[in-house]
Amino acid sequence: MLGKLLGRGGERPEADPHALPAVRRRKNGTYTLRALGDARVLALVEAADAGAWEAVKEALVPFDLGRDHHVLGELADLDGVRDWIGRAVEEDEEHRATALLISGVRHIGRGWEARTSARAVDVTREQWRVFHERLRIAEEQLFEAAELRPEWITPWRRLLTSGRGMSLGPAVNETRRDAALRRDPLDLETHIEWVSQLQPRWGGEPGQALAFAREALAAAPEGHRLGCVIAMAHIEERVESGNEDCLDTPEIQAELRDAARHSVLHPAYERRPGWQVDFNTFAMALSLASESIVVPRVFHELDGACTAWPWSYMAQPEKTYARFRRVA
Repeated sequence: MLGKLLGRGGERPEADPHALPAVRRRKNGTYTLRALGDARVLALVEAADAGAWEAVKEALVPFDLGRDHHVLGELADLDGVRDWIGRAVEEDEEHRATALLISGVRHIGRGWEARTSARAVDVTREQWRVFHERLRIAEEQLFEAAELRPEWITPWRRLLTSGRGMSLGPAVNETRRDAALRRDPLDLETHIEWVSQLQPRWGGEPGQALAFAREALAAAPEGHRLGCVIAMAHIEERVESGNEDCLDTPEIQAELRDAARHSVLHPAYERRPGWQVDFNTFAMALSLASESIVVPRVFHELDGACTAWPWSYMAQPEKTYARFRRVA
């Protein structure tokens, strides 16, 4: 029975030599994933948090921040980065593009922190001022990083986020989207950014985001992580609708099931650092849709690993993950 559940004889992928050792789990068997579950990323995070720029550059060697959205996100979110990133931008000419990229993404995050998740009408004038000031700095730094390293995708993906926050309009954001997709037509994070952009709360029309996601999946090879865009589009649909049961239909369950089999559950899927985010995206969407056929396998592969994204959409992320896991 387990073999049928896992597929291909029930064999799990080969052990990852860079996987972090087993972690202490909660009583419910879950844990929050740290440093993408990768020892190399942990070394990078620890160096960044300690303010060791030279060690950060050394730890970055296995990665490409111009394409690796997950690793970039791990760096930009660290509190310790603020102690050295300004000096790195000003003083390290050789690695200026990298420093600008990290700083630009960090300013976007700090901008949204200032704005908070409150409705626009509830954001104070001072919050708006700080929000826009930080986004302007982010835009300057990301544009310079993109100019220095024209092959990079990550600056353009992040410029979509800042452009949405600054209400720069469809023409500007479409140009930024196209710039990212010219560099990689299958880049998942750019597609997810555009799914957000197409939501009615950001000026899109109902159904636009899902149509975009379906078109993207149709162009994705089997085993490609771009299939996650379908899961994210349905999660966004639920957020927009405010109806907790809106995904609980046989049609949506089947679509999510097919997308998971086409992407993360396909034998060709490659587990790179942060693969658990892809599986968590499907775990959340499938659970919200009350799907029962493939969601057990998704949770089985995660083995209790919970990632911040996309569970941050929920009021109690970790408790919701544990509850859905238990039901699955």
